[in-house]
Amino acid sequence: MTSQITIDATGPGDGAPAAPSGRAPGKGLRGHPWFTLVTVAVGVMMVALDGTIVAIANPAIGKDLGASWSELQWITNAYFLALAVSLITAGKLGDRFGHRQTFLIGVVGFAAASGAIGLSGSIAMVVVFRVFQGLFGALLMPAALGLLRATFPAEKLNMAIGIWGMVIGASTAGGPILGGVLVEHVNWQSVFFINVPVGVLAVALGAVILLDHRAENAPRSFDILGIALLSAAMFCLVWALIKAPEWGWGDGWTWTFVAVSVVGFALFAVWETKVKEPLIPLALFRSVPLSAGVALMVLMAIAFMGGLFFVTFYLQNVHGMSPVDAGLHLLPLTGMMIVGSPLAGALITKAGPRIPLVGGMALTAIAMYGMSTLEKDTGSGVMSLWFAVLGLGLAPVMVGATEVIVGNAPMELSGVAGGLQQAAMQIGGSLGTAVLGAVMASKVDNDLPGNWARAGLPELSPEQLGQAAEAVQQGVAPVPGGTPEPVAAKITEVAHDTFISGMSLASLVAAGVAVAAVLVALLTKRGENAAAGAGVGHI
Repeated sequence: MTSQITIDATGPGDGAPAAPSGRAPGKGLRGHPWFTLVTVAVGVMMVALDGTIVAIANPAIGKDLGASWSELQWITNAYFLALAVSLITAGKLGDRFGHRQTFLIGVVGFAAASGAIGLSGSIAMVVVFRVFQGLFGALLMPAALGLLRATFPAEKLNMAIGIWGMVIGASTAGGPILGGVLVEHVNWQSVFFINVPVGVLAVALGAVILLDHRAENAPRSFDILGIALLSAAMFCLVWALIKAPEWGWGDGWTWTFVAVSVVGFALFAVWETKVKEPLIPLALFRSVPLSAGVALMVLMAIAFMGGLFFVTFYLQNVHGMSPVDAGLHLLPLTGMMIVGSPLAGALITKAGPRIPLVGGMALTAIAMYGMSTLEKDTGSGVMSLWFAVLGLGLAPVMVGATEVIVGNAPMELSGVAGGLQQAAMQIGGSLGTAVLGAVMASKVDNDLPGNWARAGLPELSPEQLGQAAEAVQQGVAPVPGGTPEPVAAKITEVAHDTFISGMSLASLVAAGVAVAAVLVALLTKRGENAAAGAGVGHI
């Protein structure tokens, strides 16, 4: 598929296209590519941080607002559900109304919702405003990619996406560190209030720097039924993934929502072939590299998000680290993503995405295998090695898969392509947490009774055993109050050994997913439409 955007050889020099909106390329700050990158990075940083920073604040929120465990889970679930369901539709809004306006509205709404959460006096209000955070975050994420695609010429786009991916990766991995510092030294509200000044900065920069870009043949109408069908299908899929650990994978409700989701996606696909201006032209997926890029992003997120989910429990509950110490131990992962992402962008520009993507997923598989060998007494040096390898493997995948998806889509669908990229990552993260969580739960349920009996501990009733297993899945030793010290030590040993066996199996499954992703990466290639960016000067 090729872009239909016209190229004006008499335009802004070096064969760059004229500004799609019909406006002249900006002078000075307005439309400057690198300043545009800084601006969108500030906005994207808020959304990426909030995906992980809140987990550290949950215990303090629960204590302050009297929230139950299930209510606290909805602080995270409501955010990811709203984000995943709306991303593609939000990308379409950017294509229709302009990515600059969509980005700025997203930033304002996200910052306002963050401030409202900090002022909330009940868990219900926190969850409601987390939904708004997800909706506004969905507006700004695809718009950010659309702005980069429109501003940077092909030879600089991969470097820009590399830095963009670095911001997302570093923010995601750095969330627990920042969250731990704020919760320990300020309060849980500060985790949300911090987004307000960041949002004000992003809006101020955006008003001065961002230049509106619209493709000449951008969509002029909305596929309302398509939006409804896709949103319903995405909701049912993500809802099933969120609730599966609670309901069980064999439960009828889990598979009912999965079945409704499949039907919804099928109806959506049929409808998209009939409507004049579809939400997602299915012809996009005739591009094998684009389809492979979407699949690769899902598989990467399964391995990364699913694997990282257990690492935080391992560091805090097995090794007994504070949230800040646990975050600091993840610095090798963050550092390698910061260093590796721009380097990956430069390598992909020279060699194309296929080799870096294959190598990146291979390193990810090696890292996940290494994490399956972690023990209760594994030292910081060995942990840091595997975290660093994981960061080094993820960096080219974050950059390369994004370039493959966005670069193989026509300019007028850059927002939809950005939405696809982010939706794939959110669904992959949900799948990873749900599937690897099920692997962990199964292993713990299978091993705990035998380990408990072999340690000579008092026999537990089925109900007590179930409660103990739930604690062990998080690395927590289920020691009742008043338990003698020798017995408590045995319970702790059994709990940690059982948790380690579950984490090891889950990490091996994640490694297998990464190996499958290596094969998918072989189908990728450089974006056919990458050269259709606006390429405004000042590079």
